[in-house]
Amino acid sequence: MRQPKLIDYFLLTILSLIWASAFFNIKIATYSFGPVTIAFLRVFFGAIPVLLLCYYKNIKLEAFSKDWHWFAMIGFINLVAPFFLIAYGVKSVQSNLAAILMSTTPLSSTVLAHFYTQNEKFNLVKTIGILIGFSGIVYLFSDNLLIDENNFVSALLILLGSTCYVIGGVLTLKISKKKNENVTGSILIWAIIILLPLTFLIEKPFQTMPRTDSLISAIYLGIVPTGIAWLLRFRILTINGLIFQSQVSYLIPIFGTILGYIFLKELITVKVLVSLVAVCIGIYFVKKGGSKKAT
Repeated sequence: MRQPKLIDYFLLTILSLIWASAFFNIKIATYSFGPVTIAFLRVFFGAIPVLLLCYYKNIKLEAFSKDWHWFAMIGFINLVAPFFLIAYGVKSVQSNLAAILMSTTPLSSTVLAHFYTQNEKFNLVKTIGILIGFSGIVYLFSDNLLIDENNFVSALLILLGSTCYVIGGVLTLKISKKKNENVTGSILIWAIIILLPLTFLIEKPFQTMPRTDSLISAIYLGIVPTGIAWLLRFRILTINGLIFQSQVSYLIPIFGTILGYIFLKELITVKVLVSLVAVCIGIYFVKKGGSKKAT
């Protein structure tokens, strides 16, 4: 891995902005589409750049191989479930709250890794980080201006969506020896297979005319944050490594809050800012605890 250059930090910032932009676009997509349809459009359009890359690089997809059940399971847990839960939740809460809630993924993964891996146990620094980060989330739930009895469950579902990402990441370790392009393309195929019938049976989106901004946002969600962002993430991982790429965890909630204000004029309260700082500090301590062990 090379030492990060200016172009690497630029690409990392672009990746953070792309992923952060997903939240306010999900909000706009909910104006016309239900959560199942949004999830389907994300995986359908997200599969296009990934499958084109696999075709260009002559990478064989194993979606229907003997390991198909792993791809199907990961596709459901890592794509179908979180995309649905986030879209369902964002319909009732501000997109900036979703960005902060979803940024807890590094904290949740640290907790899960302690119980399901041999070399990622808690230490004092990690524990402090987890406590600070989740204290910020608890504090965020006390913001009665933004979270009340009407959308409390929606906020919890977004947190559940972030947990699905973590569980999906653990399951991916079962097929970690396979090429990333193969794994991503295969789980996208299974996500499409799962969501296609559900979309037509439950929401029947093609019976109504969507708003133009919702349609643009839905297509954008698939092609850019789901498809192109994955390719950019893979480039950064290959050149600079996981530790450098993981810095997006700090930037996504910050950019998500800023973009929500710019595009949707979403309210930013003091509790939102305090929670945002607490989550970022928590992530810092968790990563610091992990890097200490690595050294």
